[in-house]
Amino acid sequence: MRPFVARRGYLKPMDKNAIWKWLLTLVLVAGSLVLVTPPSKKIRLGLDLKGGTSFTVAIDEQRIRDDLKAAGQYTTDEAIDKQVQKVLDGASDRALEVLRNRVDNLGIAEPIIYKAKDNRIVIQLPGVDEKKRKEAEESIKSVAFLEFRMVHERNETLVGDLFTKDLAPPGYVPAGGNARYCYRPDADAAVPADPVAAKAALARFHAPPGFEFMLQKDDVDGETVYRPHFVRKRRELSGERLKDAAVDYRTLGQPVVSINFDAEGAKIFSDVTSAYAPGGIKNPDPNGSRQLAIVLDGTLYSAPAIREAIHGGRAEISGSFTLAEAQHLSNVLRSGALPAPVEIVEKRFVAPSLGTDSIRSGVRAALLGACGVLVFMAGYYMLCGLVADIAMLMNLVLLPLGMVIAAGFMGVFVRESSGSAGQLPVLTLPGIAGLILSIGMAVDANVLIFERMREESGTGKRLWSAVQAGFDRAFITIFDSNITTLLTAVILFIFGSGPVRGFAVTLSAGIIVSMYTALVVSKLVFGLFARHSQAKEFRMLQIVKQPHFDFLRHWKGATALSAAIIVVSWAYLGYWANAKPGRIFGVDFTGGSSVTFTFEEGRRVPVDQVRKVLDAAQLKEAHIQYQKEVEKGEDKYLHVKTGGDPVGGEHPISAVRGALTNGFPEANFSVVSEDEVGAQVGSELKSRAAWSIILALIGIIVYISWRFEFGFALGAIAALAHDVLVTAGVFVLCGRQMSLTTVAALLTIVGYSVNDTIVLFDRIRENVKLKKQGTFTEICNLSVNQTLSRTVLTTLTTLITVVMLLVFGGGAINDFALALFIGLIAGTYSTIYIATPVALLWHRGKTPEFSSK
Repeated sequence: MRPFVARRGYLKPMDKNAIWKWLLTLVLVAGSLVLVTPPSKKIRLGLDLKGGTSFTVAIDEQRIRDDLKAAGQYTTDEAIDKQVQKVLDGASDRALEVLRNRVDNLGIAEPIIYKAKDNRIVIQLPGVDEKKRKEAEESIKSVAFLEFRMVHERNETLVGDLFTKDLAPPGYVPAGGNARYCYRPDADAAVPADPVAAKAALARFHAPPGFEFMLQKDDVDGETVYRPHFVRKRRELSGERLKDAAVDYRTLGQPVVSINFDAEGAKIFSDVTSAYAPGGIKNPDPNGSRQLAIVLDGTLYSAPAIREAIHGGRAEISGSFTLAEAQHLSNVLRSGALPAPVEIVEKRFVAPSLGTDSIRSGVRAALLGACGVLVFMAGYYMLCGLVADIAMLMNLVLLPLGMVIAAGFMGVFVRESSGSAGQLPVLTLPGIAGLILSIGMAVDANVLIFERMREESGTGKRLWSAVQAGFDRAFITIFDSNITTLLTAVILFIFGSGPVRGFAVTLSAGIIVSMYTALVVSKLVFGLFARHSQAKEFRMLQIVKQPHFDFLRHWKGATALSAAIIVVSWAYLGYWANAKPGRIFGVDFTGGSSVTFTFEEGRRVPVDQVRKVLDAAQLKEAHIQYQKEVEKGEDKYLHVKTGGDPVGGEHPISAVRGALTNGFPEANFSVVSEDEVGAQVGSELKSRAAWSIILALIGIIVYISWRFEFGFALGAIAALAHDVLVTAGVFVLCGRQMSLTTVAALLTIVGYSVNDTIVLFDRIRENVKLKKQGTFTEICNLSVNQTLSRTVLTTLTTLITVVMLLVFGGGAINDFALALFIGLIAGTYSTIYIATPVALLWHRGKTPEFSSK
């Protein structure tokens, strides 16, 4: 019980911890503002909002050919050609996924990666700085082919002979001093004209048959030197069996890279170390010492001596690493090995894909929606609405801090770099989707509290008693609904990728912040008002007054209606997905065609105008982007990517070319290149996204079963499935294409639907525990009526923002808003007519016994 003090005849609240809560809030606000000041440097936008850097990567066929010749394993051109083709077969698919993993490991969120023709891959990174861009280049170019090979058993003698005869490989000289039997680079040596030939010559330097000469980088007295080793060409084990890699530290703090093998790799590694350990079958001498060379991309990193058999599949790569080098190496190894060498053949800066006008209209729509919500809350809940407005504005102020906390917390689970500490994650359209949902949920928490306060006031409680009881009784509902959504977001982040992760971070941030502002900040403001006001109650409007609708009487007809909508829309979707995939799925999923134009200097056509012309030519959902060379200069290229299906019997590339040259003759568009491109959403990304959603659903089932009953968990899952199926089906029936933007909207709907369902289930549980009279069906009906006002108000406030986006947003923003509009209506409907009837059927109409959880 909180202490009270009497003043002017009224009981006044006195929270002895209020001052500390206000100070904490001020500190959090200051920290959040620091994160976004100055906005131009601190707020990082994605490719769709700001643009970034584009790399075109080609699989280096000539390099493959040269390496095969240098290895000497293939003696005829025919054999080499056959092996080159074998390497190239399927290499681009594998390379696509490896490069995606590497970019994710660098902490560069929301990249765009897709295949082009001639074994090329396009990688677009949002607004990264020069340092990060160079790091990305190095990571992209690294093949990461890890090998474990044996060092020659007479290595010391062979190396000693070299120094006795004063022999040094080209480009090196003996180091001398304390660096005995080491070389250092010859400062006077000329740069090799042919690096490939120079590398091959180094490998042959006095090497016995079956071995090659290799140099290991080392540090002696602060000088970089190189230790020679004669390493067998045949490998004992490759990195294909690598399971994980991470940075570790030796006793003196020297960073190393620890690696783990899978079960088969661990067995091979154990057999090798057992055989070559002192006294082993391949090293019978109990005092003999053999070295195991660890080679990555043809470079010798370390050659530790095998002292004993190593079981468990753990090994360590040591060398003269800086921490940054060790982290880079572990990231590359963890991401996987490229199936073939690659080279960066083109670098460009790219403009935002949404277009300036679309971004401006989207921001304007979001602001109008937010203002509409503020006005509605103040008008409907009056003084309480002003408190909710304060909490909502505080929610926006604290969101940057919440995003940093959420990104850091989730980064622990995936053990991947997420950028610099204290740095905001990249914000893209899917991320904004999460923010919109979190703002809607922030309002929802206040609506729940206010409606509870209204109920408590109706029982005759005084002002502060009603406030306190309203917060206390709404807490468990807010906690359950938000924790369920947060659990979903965490699972989506851990097992998802790309836009799924962007959505998860911003949604999690919004949940964390909205719970704080609703439960702490709002109560502090109410406390100030109650202490300094003579009011006996808070006045509020009430649209729905004590409803007594028999909702569940019509559940069978409602379910039949839902089933009909799903069957019809998905039959349409399935037919066209099979007959003409480009009609249903955007280029993100199907791949398609791309064409790049140059244009008259100073005649840059706005992206939104280009989009209108392409839409009129039936080239919808096109990805439009201006590009320029990395060197300074104005935009030089216009890149258009669209679906691969013919348009009016015409190839899409021809249709794009005709639409733009006829629509903008003054720009003098000229075609530079035409390509067939692959899907941005590769097979691995699809697999990870599918697994993340499946595991999120399992998590929801487990949590709701624990907090409620298993039947309620089934009801929640059924409602989620209903909402996704209805939204996707009706969206396609409206003539729109499924894209990554639509995926963001569907994820938003999943979060919203879970939240709405939990609110109703919590009221049902409460009424069951209060021993409300009647059958379980009657209790469920009562609960639906009791939460109806909250459901209508929350849906209405969220729809205000969505309708503004739908009316004023263009392009991808409009698609996102339409899907969200459909989903919000479906989500509200399914809570009553899908989730609740499923729970009723599971319990066969009998009232369940809830535990004390």
